[in-house]
Parts: sequence; C-alpha cells; structure tokens
Amino acid sequence: MTDTASGRLTRSLSISQNIPTLVLPLAIAGTIIMFGIIEPRVWSWGNLQNIIIQASFLAIFAMAQTFVILTRGFDLSLGFNISLISVVAAMVMVGSNTDSVSIILGVGVALLLGSAIGLANGILIAGFGFNPLVTTLAMANIILALASTVSGGFPITGLPPMLNAIFSQGKLLGVAAPIWILAAIFIVLGCILTATKFGRSLYIIGANPKAANAAGIRTRPVVILAYTVCGLLTAIGAVMLTARTGSGEPNLGGNLTLESIAAAVVGGVRLSGGEGGVTAALAGALFITVLSNGMNLTQVDGYLQQIFLGLIIIVSLIVVQGQTQR
Repeated sequence: MTDTASGRLTRSLSISQNIPTLVLPLAIAGTIIMFGIIEPRVWSWGNLQNIIIQASFLAIFAMAQTFVILTRGFDLSLGFNISLISVVAAMVMVGSNTDSVSIILGVGVALLLGSAIGLANGILIAGFGFNPLVTTLAMANIILALASTVSGGFPITGLPPMLNAIFSQGKLLGVAAPIWILAAIFIVLGCILTATKFGRSLYIIGANPKAANAAGIRTRPVVILAYTVCGLLTAIGAVMLTARTGSGEPNLGGNLTLESIAAAVVGGVRLSGGEGGVTAALAGALFITVLSNGMNLTQVDGYLQQIFLGLIIIVSLIVVQGQTQR
C-alpha cells in the first residue's frame, strides 16, 4: 500500500470513528433549526438562555443516573425522591426562625435525606442482591406515599426569598446560579470518574463484573456508594427546583425519572454498564431540553411528548446495540 493510500485510509478511519461523537451536537443544532423554522421564538436569545438553565437541572439528574447506570443499574425512584426531598426540606425551612438558618437546615436535611434514600437503594441492590428495577420501583411507591402524606397533598409555601436568590435567580458575572452549580458538579464528578479508584471501579464493574472480582475490587461497597452519590445529586437538584418554584411540591419530580434516564442514554451512557460519563449526561440533557422546549413552544400535546421521549430512548438503544455488535 502506498503512503498516499495509507494516508487516505487513516483519515477515513479517523472520520468514521468521530462520527458517533458528532451525531448528538448535530442533532441538537438540527432540532433547534427545525423548531425555529416552525416557531421563530425558539431562536430568541431569551429562549436560548432558558434552554441552558433548564438543561442544568436535568443534567444534574442525568449525572445522578449515570453513576448507577455505569454499574448496570438505574434509579426508578429518582422523580419521587425529588418530590419527597422538596416537601421535607420546605417544611424544615418554613418551621425555622431566620432565613439563613432555615436555608442551612433545609439544605442539610435535603442532602441527608437524599443520601439516605440512595444508601437504602444501594444496600438492597448490592448488599442483598435485589434487582435494581424491582427495588427502585418499590422504593418509588413508598416515597410517593410519603411525599403525599407528609404534605397532605398540598404544596408547602412561605419559603425564604433568599433560597430563590441563591439557587435559582441569582447571578455571578452575568451567569445564572444553576449554571454555576452545574459547572461545579460537572468538574467534581468528572474528576471522581477519571482520577479516583472509585470512579475507575465503576467502569470495571459495569464492563465486566467477573473481571472486577478477579481484580480484587470490592463491588458491593462501590455499588452502594454509587447509589448514595445518585441520591445526593438528586437532593441537590431537588433543592434547586424547590428554589425555582418557591414551594415544596409533592409532585415536583414529575417525569424526571424517565427524562434523566433518557438524557443519560441519549448522551451515550450505555445501559449495559461500563461506558459513558458526565459529558455524555450533559449532552443528552441538552438535547432532551431542546426537544422539550421546541415541542412546548410549538404546542405539541404533552402525551405526544412522552411518546416521542420513549421513542428516542428506543432508537438510542437500537443505535448502541448496533455499535456493540460491530
């Protein structure tokens, strides 16, 4: 083979290897263009800023799912966890005297509650060997009942105005608070996944559990910690959403369980474990947010939106399966 032919082959292989990386950014840009043609408001600067802020919330939940998906699990209780954490944190804040103290107590309780739920999921799944689907689905039912019971089914209002300023409407250097929080979480989680033994263990366990055991990795503590991290991140996102709505909502989680899994999978986090990361979760969250924003502005029915979201997950799984079989 001549040097020229070898060079062309190398360039061709390089391009083909980078195609999967380019698909999602192109899909995001194409979606914005498509909806913008139908509804020009999609292209407005205010709406584009809104998309980035909305994506910051979903990205945190997608990153939470990423930690457990890497171990071949997922958390179907995430959306209901958000609701319970929101209600309990709001009740703590309303019951305190001063704004600063109430926020500290409320956020602290939220983080502890989220971590405790994640820890419970992890112990049941890794400690007792229960199926992640069944375990987190059962936990979801329990938490849904608790969220409705403790609040009586009504929102908890009267939260400190400072909460909204810190976690939602506040700005630093012209950048909204949710984006700063997302950036900090992104950096920390990226370092954990790439530069710590815990992060490397997640990938090994997901890719090949037998090899992980052979390598001397204690899989149970790692998986339990992964679910605890998932719960902690869920709590952070729940506090941010509570600040944004200005109340503790028993139905705040809504469809976020499905959307967070969809964002992670669409971004490239493989459900079979061992592949993906926070960058994939962030990209997937941006795509899902762009799609939802465009459908909302073009007045697509809410039920149809859920159908489209489900179809996107299925298509993503088909694409990933095709790549695996190559």
